[in-house]
Amino acid sequence: MTFVPTPDSLFFGRGDKNDPRLGELVKPATLSKLGAPAAASTKVAILGYPDDDGIALNGGRPGAKEAPARIRQYLYKMTPPAILATHAESQKLELCDFGDLDCSSKTSPAELASRHETAREAVLKLLKNGFKTLTLGGGHDYGFPDAAAFCESCRPGVRPLVINFDAHLDVRPPDKGFHSGTPFHRLLTAFPEIDFLELGLQSQCNSAAHLAWAHERGVLASFQEDRLAAGESLTQVLHRFLGESALRARPTFLSIDIDGFSSSIAPGASQVWPTGFSADDFFDAFSWCMRRLDVRGVGIYEVSPKFDVDDRTSRLAALIAHRFMFQL
Repeated sequence: MTFVPTPDSLFFGRGDKNDPRLGELVKPATLSKLGAPAAASTKVAILGYPDDDGIALNGGRPGAKEAPARIRQYLYKMTPPAILATHAESQKLELCDFGDLDCSSKTSPAELASRHETAREAVLKLLKNGFKTLTLGGGHDYGFPDAAAFCESCRPGVRPLVINFDAHLDVRPPDKGFHSGTPFHRLLTAFPEIDFLELGLQSQCNSAAHLAWAHERGVLASFQEDRLAAGESLTQVLHRFLGESALRARPTFLSIDIDGFSSSIAPGASQVWPTGFSADDFFDAFSWCMRRLDVRGVGIYEVSPKFDVDDRTSRLAALIAHRFMFQL
């Protein structure tokens, strides 16, 4: 199983040195030719998972397989920030697009598991080669290989931190197979010695049994309605949960299921509710994570262009990706 190169047509450019676009800055790359580490102080690897089979298996709305291409369409039309206008600053950043996981073969439980393993191996290889990773789903089942690779990449003695922005716990047991509801049951079973935060949970999306299972494993869970009733921002919840540990730049992976946002912000998701994050509240918390923590990877999942309105959700995902790249 391989990664298929991103089509040249998505690497947008104007050919205007006074108006550069990300499509002209990002370099196509292949996993088989990583070579020696580049001189850039920050390297970002972009991978896509055009796969919504895990969503369908969990009873969600398929359509997320279209997301990696659509998110790139808007991301690569964006302008790099002004700080990259100088040659010295531009040399500190390397952006590489490693294409999309090949999901063309017929789906079966074994095939989906194989895709997850290929994704995990790819992300682990990139992390070990000094890249920060930006992965574009696809179903949230890919939260497991992304987060598992991150945990494996951390050196012994370092306690990894995983933060999930989501309306759902996604800790369903995988006894009936892997799907978009199982990633963090798998993760917490495989890596019990991690810190795990769930932010933006909604009570109508989670069972008492799943919440109890998560609490038994030390998961810190914040429900959207409780946070709003207490008058807390997402950033305040992060600060309260992490406390003094946020004063050191600990290794962190951020998993972002787009259905954590209100449907007024992100209508193109595998599941939508009128309640959820606002863009301002989320980006304030996201920027806090980028400033305080050593964020080594971000995964954006369950954008579903076929249900979107004016591509709002794909644009939102592209903006999250842009902020990640340039707040590193």
